[in-house]
Amino acid sequence: MDDMQQHIMINTKNAPAPFGPYTQAIGVGRKNDIVFVSGQIPICPDTNTMSDNIYDQTYQALLNIKNIIETTGLKINNIVKTTLFIIDLNDLPKINISYKNFFNTYSFYEKITLPARTCVEVSKLPKDAKITIEAIAMHNFL
Repeated sequence: MDDMQQHIMINTKNAPAPFGPYTQAIGVGRKNDIVFVSGQIPICPDTNTMSDNIYDQTYQALLNIKNIIETTGLKINNIVKTTLFIIDLNDLPKINISYKNFFNTYSFYEKITLPARTCVEVSKLPKDAKITIEAIAMHNFL
């Protein structure tokens, strides 16, 4: 098998277990050069609970992504793209504050570069979450 065609399933107990037939993330390349993180709903893995507050839900979904990518040696600054699926676009101002605060908190650079982002309104999400976030992270992106 060619090194560039290798891939590995990534799972951690520090993020919610998948609810269906998928993995938390897939790393591709010789050393998991690119990591594709499945959509993360805002369930706290320690308590298996979810806040009703959109600010907290956004932050928790991002924490779950952080915990997943850290299993491959990546950090928040390695995230190049996120996709947000939300049930109410009117929540976007609160989501944006939470999102920016999260990246400001976990960035190890004084001035952060936020990843590219897409935001889509959907009618329903698993477990009645208000937001789900997926991400792509890359090694050697710092």
